[in-house]
This record gives sequence, structure tokens and C-alpha cells, in this order.
Amino acid sequence: MKHTATLTVRSYECDSYNHVNNAVYLNYLEFARMEFLRAIGFDYEGIVAAGYYLYVTHVDIYYKASAVLGDRLLIDVEPIKTKALSGVFQQVVRKEDGTICAQAEVSWACVTKEGRPAPIPKEFMVPGMIAEKERA
Repeated sequence: MKHTATLTVRSYECDSYNHVNNAVYLNYLEFARMEFLRAIGFDYEGIVAAGYYLYVTHVDIYYKASAVLGDRLLIDVEPIKTKALSGVFQQVVRKEDGTICAQAEVSWACVTKEGRPAPIPKEFMVPGMIAEKERA
């Protein structure tokens, strides 16, 4: 399932060149992933209460075009790989006119509260977490 979150660039996210600072894109990606989890019915608070966490383990990001103050951004999130302990989201940050600002692959893993890798408990593995190609 693909989900799109939206936001508008705020002044404090811009650098001295009036562009969104490159580090801010990580916040945008995080915001969109949490919106995605909410949209698919993933019980994030429940999994944390059960003693499990979803950690980001790697972000591979390519910056394509600048976003500036006031730009309305759309951030697509789609799982492209899902394993028992981990997965990968593909994310695209784009302007309303379709201009791609950044593309990223974000790897994640499920861990226990002690930090040990663990499978996501079955009661939390909702269909939207599974990559489309892996459901076929």
C-alpha cells in the first residue's frame, strides 16, 4: 500500500540559502512513515507497550531539487521489502507540481526493549506492512 502525507515548509526548516536543510528531510520522512503506520492501522503504541520497537537502521537518500519556504510537499511511503525482522520503505518527497525533492530507501528492524532483533509479533503485522510484490 502506498500512502501520501502532506506538509508545508516552515521558516525554521530552511537554511541560509532559503532551502530546506538536508537534515530536515529525515524529519519529513519520519513524519510520513508515522502517518503511513496510522493509515494502515498499525498499533504503534501497542507494540511499544508490548516491549518492541521499530528502529531505523539505514537511510539512503538522494536530494534532487530544493524545497523552499511555503512549498507544499507530498511524501509518499511504500513498503518495498518485508522480512520477519526487518523491512524497507521507499519514500519520495515531491512538490505539488510533481518536482521530486528527495528519494529515499529507509531500512528498519524490529527489536526488543533490550535492543535484540526480534520478529514483529503476529498481532501487530497488519497487511499494509507487507510489500505489494510480496503479497502476490
